[in-house]
Amino acid sequence: MTETEPDILIDKRDGLGLITLNRPKAINALNHHMALAMSRALREWAEDEEVRTVVVTGAGERGLCAGGDIVAIHHDAKAGGEAATSATAAFWRDEYILNALIGRYTKPYVVVMDGIVMGGGVGISGHGSHRIVTERSKIGMPEVGIGFIPDVGGTYLLARTPGEIGTHVALTTARMSAGDAIATGFADYYVPSENIPALLETLRSETAEIAIAKFATDAPESELVAQQDWIDACYSANSVEEIVARLQASDTPAAVQAAADVLGKSPVALKVTLRSLRAARAASSLEAVLNEEYRVSVASLASHDLVEGIRAQVIDKDRNPQWSPATLADVTAAQVEAYFAELGEYELGSTIPEGQQ
Repeated sequence: MTETEPDILIDKRDGLGLITLNRPKAINALNHHMALAMSRALREWAEDEEVRTVVVTGAGERGLCAGGDIVAIHHDAKAGGEAATSATAAFWRDEYILNALIGRYTKPYVVVMDGIVMGGGVGISGHGSHRIVTERSKIGMPEVGIGFIPDVGGTYLLARTPGEIGTHVALTTARMSAGDAIATGFADYYVPSENIPALLETLRSETAEIAIAKFATDAPESELVAQQDWIDACYSANSVEEIVARLQASDTPAAVQAAADVLGKSPVALKVTLRSLRAARAASSLEAVLNEEYRVSVASLASHDLVEGIRAQVIDKDRNPQWSPATLADVTAAQVEAYFAELGEYELGSTIPEGQQ
């Protein structure tokens, strides 16, 4: 089977199932069509004895995937209407189904997280079995900066980092380096970018473990882990207000800067994100987290801050979002609670596959 499409390339040869995200001008931003094509290929290859290993890469030099197509999301959100029946909700549904499929995939899933890997890019990489980063890797979940909440199973990964590092990354939109990604559980192996072509070639004749072992080297030290003492002390608080207060009171300059970073983000998104992270930490499975993330995402689509955040950061690029509510103190418990309301017939309903419980 060889399938060539404008925005995603899917091929099968030499024992490999090859998926290349092919929108380099958009840093391979994921759209609905691409998510569906990936799911189709993965389901076919799971039963195909000719496919030994799946390999996922991004076209161009800038990154694996910068996230979802947020301009399309902005248009949908701005148009109004029933969020649960929108085109964006349909995209998220299939995207999250893909994330769960990757998380339970029964064959080696080798993903090259070179360059920028944000948002939806984390969803198609962070749940894989063999996650490779390079010296160019910049990984993050920047959602609160556009009035959104980490999704695609991102809260599952963030909640399982050492200590409170994931809370720091989520609330500040901090970028993780290759060393950070490996230390926090977002990646597994460090391979210098100059060796990626040789690694991909070696995968044609060797198992994933043997091929990667030939090229993987020690990852750089994690700057985030080196700062874990103040991160844990500040972000272990049970409210965003208390987190900010602890950061501001810290004698560590990086903590004071983190407080300023947090305060620039959507107040309601920050509060919903903290609740999501705490719930994800206690969740029993990736599927359970995705189900809750879907409720939150659908609620976000009907919110003021998602439209305003994308406008300020991507459409008009004035970098001056007018959040509503404007401050953390103005966000009510009821407003946060509304993001977690069940969707009835529109629930995602993701479950652990039979035999994998």
